[in-house]
Amino acid sequence: MLVVDAANVIGSRPTGWWKDRPGAARAFVERVRAATRSGQLAGPVVVVLEGKARDGVEPGAADGVTVVHAPRSGDDKLLDLVTGSDGPVTLVSADRALCEKAEDLGAVIVRPGWLLGRLGE
Repeated sequence: MLVVDAANVIGSRPTGWWKDRPGAARAFVERVRAATRSGQLAGPVVVVLEGKARDGVEPGAADGVTVVHAPRSGDDKLLDLVTGSDGPVTLVSADRALCEKAEDLGAVIVRPGWLLGRLGE
């Protein structure tokens, strides 16, 4: 399972995302879904949204991508997903503290550039 720290990935590029967090989340999730549909990205993929970004995409599954809304801390939700998985997990994030905790729980860590490269950026 690929688990995506959306805030961290979206925030890794100065695209003006901060002016429209819901719109940036919507565009990002659509790019992830398109990459999954085309086979550029293997599913299952879970994208975690927090804060205002949650307003851009309804929670649920489509095209091999599940969107999850973090009710509070995105990091806590990401770690819950790593802990609750029945199989191997790859976490996409550059948050050092989060990555260390997830790695201690058995997750493989990849950085935002890895995912963005698969999305054609």
